[in-house]
Amino acid sequence: MTRPIYLDHNATTPVAPEVAKAMATALRESYGNPSSAYRLGQAAAERVSVARQSVASLIGATAEDLVFTGCATEANNLALLGVATACAPNKRHLVISAVEHPAVMAPARQLEAQGWRLTIVPVDATGRVSAKSVIDAVCPETALVSVMLANNEVGTLQPVADIARQLDNSDVLLHTDAAQAIGKIAVDVEALGIDLLTMAGHKFQASKGIGALYVRQGTPIRQILFGAGHERGLRPGTENVPAIIGLGVAAELAAKHLAQADTAMCDRRDQLHQLLSASIPGLRLNGHSEARLPNTLNVSFPYVSGQALLDAASDTVMASVGSACHAGESAPSGVLGAMGLDTERALGAVRLSVGWATTQNEVTTAADALVHAWRRLAYGA
Repeated sequence: MTRPIYLDHNATTPVAPEVAKAMATALRESYGNPSSAYRLGQAAAERVSVARQSVASLIGATAEDLVFTGCATEANNLALLGVATACAPNKRHLVISAVEHPAVMAPARQLEAQGWRLTIVPVDATGRVSAKSVIDAVCPETALVSVMLANNEVGTLQPVADIARQLDNSDVLLHTDAAQAIGKIAVDVEALGIDLLTMAGHKFQASKGIGALYVRQGTPIRQILFGAGHERGLRPGTENVPAIIGLGVAAELAAKHLAQADTAMCDRRDQLHQLLSASIPGLRLNGHSEARLPNTLNVSFPYVSGQALLDAASDTVMASVGSACHAGESAPSGVLGAMGLDTERALGAVRLSVGWATTQNEVTTAADALVHAWRRLAYGA
């Protein structure tokens, strides 16, 4: 049986063969505890150090500023709660956008429950927040602004660098969740001007169970987990050496292939959009038409439910109606609601996200299957 075409790379990516090979070798040979003083432990520590440099280089950072975590959710929690723990008593205000991932929204709500004031800045119809609106929300009590770099559902890019420029010379920290951006677009912490940045390995062909948080030197932050002094004292626990090694290899692959992959993904995305638009009158794009990830196409199919459409085409296409964190939910996406989409359009939405290796033939086959499924559901044809 032929495996359906995978168009859900925003949910997770396949592990690159080079990553799998490096991790398998590490499981066999680099099993020493990096904190151990003998040769096997120090060899593992050296492999972690090399991987740290590779990951840091991908985002234009120094290795000393990178903290490995178990996932992006942990990194986001460390960023928000760790800064909140370290900031001055008179700094108890947090600003985020209305389309943040639950891994940012939930810790922000937790701080609110603890007495922090939380400002959620709305987005426009494309899912984009304005830098002015974010800056207007900042006040003397603001400790941190957290705005994602790229939205996981519609792919819209946020003006993080503009926000950073307008926060320059202030004592307000800026965090960005870049989990969906790494491996799809060039990301440089200096160009962005941020203080903290979140990464997720499984979003760019590393394994699940590994993430990282960039923390600029001098940023006030404290640990939220307690134990030994691993990872600058910010993330206690023995390092996941095989996953870290795999993340380093994935970062090297992304750095090597990013320019070509960006163009190829954009071509496949636009090809898919053109094929669907040509056969489905009333198909509507959700998200920004230009300022978006090169691989992400979120469209609303008229007269049908997006989930019903994907179920009907499931023998040929694997995709989702939104974030994998909400898979199985029948309510409209909160991101699409924040963008002001009506219920019918939001329920008809499907997220199609291509990958580095998605081919023209796969796109053509997937589009044909989606069109036929739509016609059957909409018209019984």
